[in-house]
Amino acid sequence: MARIAVIGAGMGAMAAAARLAVAGHRVAVYERTETYGGVLRRRERDGFSFDTGPGLFTLPAVYRDLFVKTGREPLEECVDLVQVDPSSRHVFADGTRVSLPNASRAGVVAALGEALGPDAGRRWGDFLVRAREAWDRSRRPLLEEPLWPNWQVLAEREPYPAVPHKRLLRTRRAGTLAEVGSWELRDPRLVALLESHALAYGLDPRGTPASAAVLPYMEHAFGTWYVRGGMRELARAVYERCVARKVEFHFGAEVSGVLEEDGRVAGVELRDGTVGEADHVVAGVDPHRLELMTGHPLYGDGDVRPDPTERRPGRFTVLLALRGPRESGAAHRTVVHAPDRTAELDFLTARAGTPVRPTVTVLRPDDPALAPDAEHESVVLSATVPQGAQWDGGETGERFADLLVEAAEAAVPGLRGRVLWREVHTPGAFGEETGAGFGGIPAPALAAGRGRFLRPANTTPLPGLYRVGGWSHPGGGLPHAGMSGALVAGLIVEGPEFRGSQ
Repeated sequence: MARIAVIGAGMGAMAAAARLAVAGHRVAVYERTETYGGVLRRRERDGFSFDTGPGLFTLPAVYRDLFVKTGREPLEECVDLVQVDPSSRHVFADGTRVSLPNASRAGVVAALGEALGPDAGRRWGDFLVRAREAWDRSRRPLLEEPLWPNWQVLAEREPYPAVPHKRLLRTRRAGTLAEVGSWELRDPRLVALLESHALAYGLDPRGTPASAAVLPYMEHAFGTWYVRGGMRELARAVYERCVARKVEFHFGAEVSGVLEEDGRVAGVELRDGTVGEADHVVAGVDPHRLELMTGHPLYGDGDVRPDPTERRPGRFTVLLALRGPRESGAAHRTVVHAPDRTAELDFLTARAGTPVRPTVTVLRPDDPALAPDAEHESVVLSATVPQGAQWDGGETGERFADLLVEAAEAAVPGLRGRVLWREVHTPGAFGEETGAGFGGIPAPALAAGRGRFLRPANTTPLPGLYRVGGWSHPGGGLPHAGMSGALVAGLIVEGPEFRGSQ
């Protein structure tokens, strides 16, 4: 039985902790805040409840597997897991609206064909076929296996089978997500639909590889899911599974250093000087913080390294307490697309400048647990914003919140007249909760793009030290966090020969 110290109580860290405890190890989790869950936070006020992190997720099979492997009770006995239908409603810049059914390629194609025209539906259907091929080519190495030592193969090989495009007597294939939209989808509304999946992670489609086509494919193929009571309930269930497996949790326990002895980890040191001895350390923190904890570089020659100058875009959220009931037929999620795509992308990548009206996601769960009674409603608005703008402590944040509310009126009739109160959650507040630098959003790992969209391996050059969570392989997102926990547990239990689930 090995002693294992886990830094952080995020979803990836807890997934690893539960699996390791079932394997017979003694596991202690050290969390600097007073609660668990990482990005899955909840805000409660006056009988209203809000998810301040992700409000939906895909690939529930990741967490079903976690619960099967760590106990008798399956996931569905621990949370009320439901498919959201429609999966999303979209309001495009020209006012066109379309509702997309959940987990139905044929249904999505039919809905787009009816709203945007038969050619648009056919082009999206053809795109999904190619996106599935990209998924089949990249799924295992990017999600189910530890990062390959020869990861350069993933960096150089584009799995998306782009359609040849003739331009100025030359034949080219799309290399970026923006080119996929421009050359293969053509309709600006389909382009907005495609690119919204990248924008949700702060990715600029103009520089994001075509392999990001897997992001909308995952949603269409595996569905969009919600946990009644709020997504925080998923974190509660994973935490309780850890406790049931005898994982020890220490809250308010900030790790300041990773201890070494004879060239390998020996435990962790807390800010108050307390030492937790360990044979293995699993770190669910961003790579820059982890290097500070060890005091030396954690990347060997040829390793995937994070860009030290990268400042990931963050999530700006507005919580709305509304008077009046949720109307019949309201969609759980509505995406109101930006009126000016180029202006939005330029603002997102410029890190400063005058805010423009962004693509806004409006979440209106049909969940009585989130409001004090049936005559009120809880609504969450969110948008992706650049690092560098002064969101906290000034007028910029409030003015930007006004832009989100203005956009959301396309999804919530009479919205501004229904507002009882609102709260603004900035990227800085998100960073304080999660420990992510500047509140940045980690994106899922993607193939191609010269390796810029891969995340550092779960192993490190320091024996016994492992990375877990969204800032490590296989990247950000709730499913990916759960997968990182499974990979780290496999590497510790089976050793470096572990090659992932079969």
